[in-house]
Amino acid sequence: MRDDLFNNDSDIADFRFDDTVVAVFDDMVRRSVPGYEAMIQMVGLLVRTYGQDNTNFYDLGTSTGAITLALALNNKSKNNKFIAVDNSQEMVKQCKENLISKIDNLAVICSDINDINIENASIVVLNLTLQFIEVEKRSALINRIYQGLNQGGILIVSEKIHFDNQQKQNSLTKLHMDFKRANGYSELEISKKRQSLENIMITESKDVHLERLKASGFKDSNCYFQCLNFVSFLSVK
Repeated sequence: MRDDLFNNDSDIADFRFDDTVVAVFDDMVRRSVPGYEAMIQMVGLLVRTYGQDNTNFYDLGTSTGAITLALALNNKSKNNKFIAVDNSQEMVKQCKENLISKIDNLAVICSDINDINIENASIVVLNLTLQFIEVEKRSALINRIYQGLNQGGILIVSEKIHFDNQQKQNSLTKLHMDFKRANGYSELEISKKRQSLENIMITESKDVHLERLKASGFKDSNCYFQCLNFVSFLSVK
C-alpha cells in the first residue's frame, strides 16, 4: 500500500509504529531511506560469511521482517534459529504473516529489545533501530549484544546519522529531501513526517557510533556502506 499518511491537514502527533504505519511501512521505508535495498542485500552477503552452525541469528527491531528473510534466504550454515523481535504488536503480527511459511526455526517475539537475552549468537542486526532507543540505553544494549555473541560473530548496525560539520549536514539533508521528492513525497508530507519523528528518532554521528562499538569490546568495527546520511557498520567479535 502506498504511503500517504502525512498527506492531510490533521494535527501532527509523535510517530508510532501502529497499524496505520504497518500497512504502508514497506513503501514508506523504500521511498524514505536511500540505499535501503542495498542495506538488505549486504546483510544477506554478510550472513554467508559470518554465520555459524548451531547458533542464533537475531533481527532486533524487525518491523515487517525484511532483514530476517534476508538472513534466512542467504544462510549457508546449519541448525540455526531466527529470532525476530519488535515492540509493536502490529508489526509482529505482520512479520509473522510475512515469514511464518517461508522460514523454519523462526521465533517472532513482541518485546522491548532491551529486555531480550542475547545468547549463542553469530549474527545480530539492528537495522534502523538504535535511533529509536533512548540515547542513555544504547551503550547497555550494545554491551549485552557483545556479551551474547560467539567469537567471530558479528553485529550489523544501520542508522541515519548526522554530521558535526554544519555545511556537510545541510548538503546531505538537502540531498535526502530531494530523494524523497523524487519518490513522490510532497513538501507537506516531508515537513509533517520530519516533525512527527523529531522527538522519537535521535540520530548520532558516525564517530559516536564507532566509539560506542569500541567501548563495548568490538576490536574490529567499520562503516562498510553509506548512502547520503544513512550508514551501515560491521563489528566483529
